[in-house]
Order: sequence, then C-alpha cells, then structure tokens
Amino acid sequence: MVTLETPRLILRRWREEDVAPMAAVNADPEVMRWIRDGSVRDEQQTRSGIQAWESEWESQGFGLFAVEIRSTGELAGFTGLSVPDYLPEVLPAVEVGWRLGRSHWGRGLATEAAAAVVRFGFEARGLERIVSITQVGNDASERIMTKLGMRPVRETVNPTGGRRVRVFELSSDQYVTTTTTTR
Repeated sequence: MVTLETPRLILRRWREEDVAPMAAVNADPEVMRWIRDGSVRDEQQTRSGIQAWESEWESQGFGLFAVEIRSTGELAGFTGLSVPDYLPEVLPAVEVGWRLGRSHWGRGLATEAAAAVVRFGFEARGLERIVSITQVGNDASERIMTKLGMRPVRETVNPTGGRRVRVFELSSDQYVTTTTTTR
C-alpha cells in the first residue's frame, strides 16, 4: 500500500474510521461551495465515495489519499489523483485534487499534500501531465495550483454542475525544470 509522508502529514489509504470525519467535511456547505453544484454529502454518500476512490486505486494504480495530521492522527480530508471523467474534453488526463475541513484551511496543508501527490504522480507513476480543475472564482484553489507550478490552459463549463471551470496543467518536463531549479 502506498503511503506518502510530508513534514506535517501522512497521506494514506482509507479506513472505516475515516468515514465519519470525512462525512463531517462533506456536510459543511462552505467546504462544498466550490464542488460541482455546491451540494453537501451525507455519511452514506461519503462512504460510497470512499469505496469508489479505493476502487480507483485498484484499477488505476493511483487514487485519493486520506490526509492525516501527523501530530494528532486527525483526518483533515483528502488529496490525490483521479481521472476527471466528468470533463471529457480534457481527457486523457489525471487530475490532482484536494478537500480539507475548514479547521485545516489557511496553513498550507493543501499545498503540502498536493505537492507530495504531484511528485508521486510524476516520479512514481510516470505521468506525462497532471491537471487540476476548479470553478472560476475559487481563488484559494487557484493559488495552490500556481504554487504547484501549474498554469491555466482553458476555461469551460463543467457539464455535471453547469458551472464555469478553469483547467490548470503541469507537464512532466515543466515539473522536472521547476524541481531542478528549486533544489
């Protein structure tokens, strides 16, 4: 099983005891504001989502990690890689995404987690490019994408929610150049 560690986080596969804390994250309207149509999710929807994420690990060799705070063992949310089937015009592609509970916002945790996942995607899984997709207006997510070295490449409409989205992209060549110059 793949586990990634950063200075403050452990990115790991999902456990049964993660369902309730992730359901609490998904039940927060402010957290879900920028996700699809903004609807919150209940515990059963969260459980189904986690099962789907785990299935993606088996079929793709990557997926969404549970993000655990190292110092407390608390589940903060998720980050990871997935195929953005909901936006066929960008396929083939692999997307890096994240969702953290509000109590974990503003401390750089999403950037720390996503950077570890981008490294995993390029270095361990040999991906050629990674995209990230956010609704227009979600400035916090766009700042994370920029910190990851990603650049906007298109704006379109998400057919599953009808909202405008912006697609950011980072190629493996750009990643190598960026990591070489920052070491």
